Amino acid sequence: MKQTALTNLHKQLGAKMAEFAGYEMPINYSSQVEEHHTVRNGVGVFDVSHMGEFVLKGPAAAALIQKVTSNDVYALSPGKAQYSCLPNENGGIVDDLLVYHLEDGNYMLVVNASNIEKDWNHISKYNTEGVEMVNISDKTSLLAVQGPKAAEALQSLTDVDLKAIPYYNFTKHRFAGVDNVIISATGYTGAGGFEIYFPAEHSLEIWNKVFEAGAAFGIKPIGLAARDTLRLEMGFCLYGNDIDDTTSPLEAGLGWITKLKAANNEFVGKDKIVAGKEAGLTRKLVGFEMIDRGIPRHDYPIMNAEGAVIGKVTSGTQSPSLNKAIGLGYVENAYSAVDSEIFIDIRQKPVKAKVVKIPFLQQ
Repeated sequence: MKQTALTNLHKQLGAKMAEFAGYEMPINYSSQVEEHHTVRNGVGVFDVSHMGEFVLKGPAAAALIQKVTSNDVYALSPGKAQYSCLPNENGGIVDDLLVYHLEDGNYMLVVNASNIEKDWNHISKYNTEGVEMVNISDKTSLLAVQGPKAAEALQSLTDVDLKAIPYYNFTKHRFAGVDNVIISATGYTGAGGFEIYFPAEHSLEIWNKVFEAGAAFGIKPIGLAARDTLRLEMGFCLYGNDIDDTTSPLEAGLGWITKLKAANNEFVGKDKIVAGKEAGLTRKLVGFEMIDRGIPRHDYPIMNAEGAVIGKVTSGTQSPSLNKAIGLGYVENAYSAVDSEIFIDIRQKPVKAKVVKIPFLQQ
């Protein structure tokens, strides 16, 4: 298994470690539910240095990104980031990612750890105009400091007014004594906070300073198990579960990052996505909550009242914030409206649920 620069520290802290996307990662340090509530109500730190980062430079960098991503990169001014996806030639999803506009002609793409090589090869295939591409994944560490107290907890480490950074904006500044750190008002929890990108050699130094600065605010390390329950409460997709090479961004509810009408936006797979839209989507990704007792899990069949299979669960859990079982899944269109009654096949028993609006957690 690969390791991040902080793997040994997580072990010293007593984290339960497991393989995730080829990396040895902390799953939890204490109880998953306790860590979940720490982020929702206070502030916690995830080591997500396994994520991939590519820098794309040159006069044709924006055009290449526009070609391979579904969102409109030309809408990004320097200092802004956007959520997007890499469509494949069939209109499915190679990966979902973040696009950072660092400065004119200079961008950073942040991709999922399990897809680093796959994404690199896919983008490279369309790099016909000599865009300089640099994979900085192994040299870059990433801490996600998430929760409503994140800005206060980190403020003593930088001169930047953290509360003044708008959502999906970022700055490159001195942080914890290190220059040129990217401080980004993004995250995967819906709890607010920042994602901090910096050279891997500063990992231990920055981690320690973050925890010293945040001590008064009850800052704690958080594992990937709580990251999953936090993202699911917000209805955020997890690649490999809720979206993959076979899912259209439109049926996944990602029409808002699929700019079919933007100028100069003839991206890969657009023709297939448009054709699918015109033909009419046959299934949709929906959120649901359990009415009867039971926990939905990935790949459990979804049925109608007559017992016919109408879809499958892609993500499911017991929500710590809502104290009820929730899930995401693809269902036939006829069952996708809010309040539709569905049944989850849990160990060959139909358990009643209903379709609800996402995010599950209304803040």
